Amino acid sequence: MAHSTRTDTHSPYFDGDRDWRDTATRYALLPLRVFLGVTFIYAGLDKLTDSSFFAGSGSGSVGDLMRSVRDSSAIPAMVDLALKNPSGFGYAIAFGELAVGIGTLLGLLARLAAVGGALISLSLWLTVSWASDPYYYGNDLPYLMAWLPLVLAGASVFSVDAALRARRRQRSGGYR
Repeated sequence: MAHSTRTDTHSPYFDGDRDWRDTATRYALLPLRVFLGVTFIYAGLDKLTDSSFFAGSGSGSVGDLMRSVRDSSAIPAMVDLALKNPSGFGYAIAFGELAVGIGTLLGLLARLAAVGGALISLSLWLTVSWASDPYYYGNDLPYLMAWLPLVLAGASVFSVDAALRARRRQRSGGYR
């Protein structure tokens, strides 16, 4: 049985075939995208299914969490804003995490979703985990750094964005 390379298939590269390193480069951000997408979906659903989280006070509530970090946060005014309506803030974070996670996992408006994830992580770093000593013990700063490659690169493979780009390319009759 003879094996051959098909030459009639469409190469995803402008200048023809590339080696395995180029293929690995194309897929390099996929594990990060899957991890962040699943994690943010889980975090959003975890908050939405925990009725005590949305309470203004009490064990496990967003209100108690915000009050406990207010004096140690980098921006106490941001915590004060959240404390004006802890339940609303809790819902905003939960639905924000869910939207970011879904967008990232599906690759739908991937850069926008990554910016949203970075902003959520930044706000949590500046408030909830700011007092972590040493700084690398806090988990929000690594999440912030993990979002940045997706902000820059978007979702190149297995994404709605890539499918839409391919469709636009096909309609225009070439590469764009």
